[in-house]
Amino acid sequence: MKLTRVVTSGLCLTLALAGCTSASNSAGAGDAPVVEGGTFTYGLASDPGALDPQMGAGSNLFAVTKFAYDALVSVDENGEIKPHLAKDWKVDGTTVTMTLNEGITCADGAKLTATDVADNLNFIADPKNASPFLGVFVPAGAKAAGENASGVVTLTLAQPAPFVLNGLGDTPIVCPSGLKNRAALAKTTAGTGPYKLVEAAPGDHYTYELREGYTWGPDGATTAEKGLPKTVVIKVVPNETTAANLLLSGGLSAAHIAGPDAARLEKAGLFTAGTPYLSGEQWYNHAKGRVTEDPQVRQALTQALDLPQLQKVLTAGKGSAATHLAANAPVACPGDSVSKSLPVKDPAAAAALLDKAGWVKGANGVRAKAGKPLALKFLYENNQGSGGPAAAELAVQQWKAIGVDATATAQTETTLTGTLFGAGDWDVAWVSLNVSTPDQLVPFLSGPAAPKGTNFAAINDAEYTKAATTASATNGAEGCDSWLAAESALISKASIVPFAEIDLQTFGKAAKFAVPGQLVPTSIRMLAK
Repeated sequence: MKLTRVVTSGLCLTLALAGCTSASNSAGAGDAPVVEGGTFTYGLASDPGALDPQMGAGSNLFAVTKFAYDALVSVDENGEIKPHLAKDWKVDGTTVTMTLNEGITCADGAKLTATDVADNLNFIADPKNASPFLGVFVPAGAKAAGENASGVVTLTLAQPAPFVLNGLGDTPIVCPSGLKNRAALAKTTAGTGPYKLVEAAPGDHYTYELREGYTWGPDGATTAEKGLPKTVVIKVVPNETTAANLLLSGGLSAAHIAGPDAARLEKAGLFTAGTPYLSGEQWYNHAKGRVTEDPQVRQALTQALDLPQLQKVLTAGKGSAATHLAANAPVACPGDSVSKSLPVKDPAAAAALLDKAGWVKGANGVRAKAGKPLALKFLYENNQGSGGPAAAELAVQQWKAIGVDATATAQTETTLTGTLFGAGDWDVAWVSLNVSTPDQLVPFLSGPAAPKGTNFAAINDAEYTKAATTASATNGAEGCDSWLAAESALISKASIVPFAEIDLQTFGKAAKFAVPGQLVPTSIRMLAK
């Protein structure tokens, strides 16, 4: 999951709850030989913030988490569950059993036990801890127990969860030292992953060193592979053009480039790995007291927009219309919940709706109600290259045409996530929540509103909740029709407006790698050119 996960995946926020898995296609690596002992410098658009891997859902946090932490299972590009910390597993109704690999050690030398894993899952499952993974990756009401002698972890669910293993594949496991001192996890790491954090300079860079003897990576990956970098530097580079220049000069080994700069990187023949990404997703704040609490206002704001035009501007002409909310490949429920549900552009109808709702246009062209102007706080993330500001300005112009005074503000992922899940002072937000299974969306689209829950938009839709409940009781893809119907119910009411997808490219210089949602550290190979 990634709230522009990330997720990434990254939430795969670009809520990364961007852990998220997705397919990756690569090009440009050629037959260059690998080199040993190199340094891989990875550019991120914003700082990941506090590093506790179970207490944040931003895509940049997911990206750095992958280097120091492991999950119980991995998910390949075809959606197949593969070994990771667990070598085998079984799902029997509401019981999930997993057997850990032997010899798993933490970066501090401690052994990871089944009890430690169970403590991780129980921490996330405890509502008092307010982990954003509760109900997303770890089902609500779940309870875990571990048997250290056998290495077996048993997760007992309160009700069947159709994609429980996919969620566990996105859940980083913290070592005992981190469980005992969670405050330290904000600036240090305590994981079993292939790399260990050795230096943290928030706002600038994070440095990781390779661990020797690591043999329990995704689908059996190890750190003995030739070409793995000895050192990884995560470099914060907010400006996409700067990141592109650094890629060309060799100052960066990899970076996501979404805007116009991607064209010159493609012409330069750089390595690329692509992953599907829901890049345009408009949310309204349904909370009491916000102007967007009114469904007529939400519908009017949506009808005022030329969504195909916004999609084209946002993605620099390289994107397409969104088709469903759980868009990360491998998509668990393929289909189209969007095209027949989105309101079409109709400024006249939008103006009429606002008239009906009591918002009257004044002499200055701005509508008001009971002396209060129809003003919107519109937030968007600063990771879309030049397309983001251009599309945001276009939306502001189209709202102005119907008498709405909207102020667009770009924020870093960390700041935007804090606003959405904290103070809640916003009306409209462009934030991409990228997941691969529709059940992972439920806590964001229903349930307790932020800050008590992860439903940051305070959505309360009985039709969606009913359809999602029905779908959750079915096995995996058997419930897809219900999941898509649940999404359509929200979209048709303009409760959420998905309008753009793009194949997000991660470019590499003198390096190649796999990007199934997030870059896989054990897939990195440093190249001679």
